[in-house]
This record gives sequence, structure tokens and C-alpha cells, in this order.
Amino acid sequence: MSKTPTGATDSPIRDIYDKITGDENARVCTDISDDACREQPTNFFIHLVSLFANKAGDLLASPKLILPWLLATLGAPAWMAGMLVPIREALALLPQLVIAGWMRARPVRKWFWVAGAAIQGSSVLAMIAAAVSLSPAAAGAAVLLLLTLFALGRGVCSASYKDVQGKTIAKTRRGTVSGYAASAAGGLAVALGLFLWAVPVADHLTPILLLLAVAGVLWVAAAFIFAGLREFPGATEGGGNAVKTAVASLSLIRDKPAFGRFIAVRGLLVATALAAPYYAQLARTAGGVSIAHLAILLGVSGLASLVAAPFWGRLSDYSSRQVLIITGVAAALLNALVALMVWFDFGSAAGVWPFAIAYFLLAGIHAGVRLGRKTYLTDLGTADDRARLTAVANTTIGIVLLAGGAVIAAIGMWGAAIAVAVLALPALAAAGLAYGLPELEQRD
Repeated sequence: MSKTPTGATDSPIRDIYDKITGDENARVCTDISDDACREQPTNFFIHLVSLFANKAGDLLASPKLILPWLLATLGAPAWMAGMLVPIREALALLPQLVIAGWMRARPVRKWFWVAGAAIQGSSVLAMIAAAVSLSPAAAGAAVLLLLTLFALGRGVCSASYKDVQGKTIAKTRRGTVSGYAASAAGGLAVALGLFLWAVPVADHLTPILLLLAVAGVLWVAAAFIFAGLREFPGATEGGGNAVKTAVASLSLIRDKPAFGRFIAVRGLLVATALAAPYYAQLARTAGGVSIAHLAILLGVSGLASLVAAPFWGRLSDYSSRQVLIITGVAAALLNALVALMVWFDFGSAAGVWPFAIAYFLLAGIHAGVRLGRKTYLTDLGTADDRARLTAVANTTIGIVLLAGGAVIAAIGMWGAAIAVAVLALPALAAAGLAYGLPELEQRD
């Protein structure tokens, strides 16, 4: 039965909220409590600002783009750059099954996200200190260690966010808030990319440290803002011994057939994340290593979020299943096209731009993958099992990332273009599996 948030007192916020989300249905809640429904307009904007800061930090301290450029500028050993994405992605995912069991015993869970955001911000700010005070090898090692801490904080945020969002934001609004946040973050990345491209700099290190400083401050600010979320106590059944709960949660793969298929789809769609560093490598090879080219790639990645995220967010609220299908097909076609561009040596004639455009398209597709999978998983779960579903999915994908990343890294030794071509296959397979997923969003 749907509910409307009668009695809310934040009328100016409600008016803005109604305009953003749609007038007639903005106050209808289908799967959250009456108290949460009443506070949804205020919570919507707390989510929006916190997610904006979080997503902007992701762009400005990206292990696929910014951190490799930092290590190369410092002169750190080349092998360290190859460890960035596996550490960042896998360590953010693997511990979540245990974290979810521990979190489940707490009726209010926003403080897990607050702590995780603070850890991420502090870790990135500490990277700046390491970069300016240590030798190249020591600085590189410190960045890897701090990224490990960062990833663990990220895991806490990821394990808690879908559960908190599911308690405070109703269906048909979750994709919208994520889409707007990603779009705003993309706008900031575009602005900073243009700034770095247009303003002369005396050295290559200072601009990178500036990006990390902005990212770190944004995460700390996000922690303070999210602390103000109006979350009401939820169910605590299933909490207690985290390891025991983690093992028991694995039964969800068997008990929810759609969940098992979703994990397979998400596992195959890691192809969009694994392809990004190879796109950047092809761009650097074609255009050369410079801050100007880094600025171009940062700008186009931000532009992709700015342009694509609102579209994917709205489409995810209509059908997150369709988003997963479309992005899988699009990623497969784009990877094949990029491989052909290398085969026909487009970089020699046009420099960085063909691959920058491809990077833009891939970033837009990956934004759709992220929004589609998050919305689908949040809508698949209930208040009783959403946190466990998230943790099982993330832990499973962490294992896939480690295994898949190792395989693609080995293939990548034969050339970035070959790795990109191979990654077209799992993306296409993901689209095929996603076709068999049930629709979850209710549409009038």
C-alpha cells in the first residue's frame, strides 16, 4: 500500500523536491515506513549532496586515471600502478559479507557510512603528505598502503549505503537521486579538467595533488552531511556473530534465483571497469604523457557523468533490468570499435582525441552499469535482507575482480588493444543474462 508523507514540516524543501522528482507522484512511498516517508524530501537532499561529494571524490582520485598518473609523476616503480585497481576494487568488496553481519545488529546504520567516508577522505589526504615527503619508491608503497585503508573504508560505505537508502528513499526515487549526484560530480570534474588544461603549471605534480586535496575534503564533508540523515531504527534480526551470519547469508544465492542471475550479470559487467585503464593507456600512447592529456581524460570522464547519469538514473527507476541489457551491449560494441581503431592506427593521425572520445563513451556506459546494478539490487531486496544481499553480491564480485583482473592483466601483456577486444565478450554475455532477469520496478 502506498503512503504519502502527510504532516511534514519542511515545506520549502518539499516544494523543491516535488519539482525535481515530479509533482503528482513525488509524495508517494511504496516500500518505506510512514516516518521515513514523511522525512523523504529532506533525506533526498542529504543523500544527493553526500553522494555528489562521494562520486566527485571517485572521479578526482580515480585509481584508473589519477593515481597511476601520480605514481608515474613521482617515478615510483611501474609495477605499483598495476596494483591500484585490484586493491581499490577487490578490497572494497571482499570484507563486506562480514561487515554486513556486524552492521545488521545495529538498528541505525548511517554511522557506518559516515565512518567509511571519513576513512576515505583521510586516506586520500595522507597520500598528499606521502607524495611530498618520501622517496619515489617509498611514496609509491605508501600510496598502496593508504589505498588499502581507503578500500576498506569504501567497503563499509558500500555495505551500508543500499540498506540506508532502502530505508529512507522509496522506490522510483533511488535511481534519480544517484543520477543527479553523479551528474553534479561530473560537472565538477569537467570544470577542474578545463582548469588544468587552460592554466599553465610549473610542474606536473602540483595539479595532481590539488585534485587529491579536493577529493579528500569532499569525502570528509560528505561524512559530516550524512550524519544529519533522518534514519529511523530498523530490524536487527540476523545480527550478531558476523562470520556466522556471513556464511548463512550465502544461502540467499539459492533462495533467490533472480539474485544468483544478477550476481552473474554484475560479475560479467566488471568488463567496463577493467577496460578503463587500457583505454587510458591507449590514450597516453597516442597523445603522450602530460597534464594537458590527463586534464582531457578527466574532463571527458566528468562530462560523461554529467550527461549520462541523469538519463541512466531515470531509466533505472523505469527499468534497471533494461539498463543492464543496454550497457552490456554498448560496452561490447565500443570495445570492438576501439580494438579496430588501434588495428587501423587511428592514434598516429589524430593523437589522443579518438581514445579520449572512446574513454568518454566508456565512462558514460560504466555510469549506467553502476546505476543500473545499484538500483536493481536495492529494489530486489527488502528491509529484512537488503544489507545481506548487498554484502553477498559485493563479496562475490570482489573474488571475480581478483580473478578476472589477473586474467586480463596477463592478456594485457600482449597489448592493451587485445585486452579491450577480449573484454567485449563478457559484456555481451552480461546483456544476454540480464535479458532473463525479472522486472522489479512497478510502473503505472
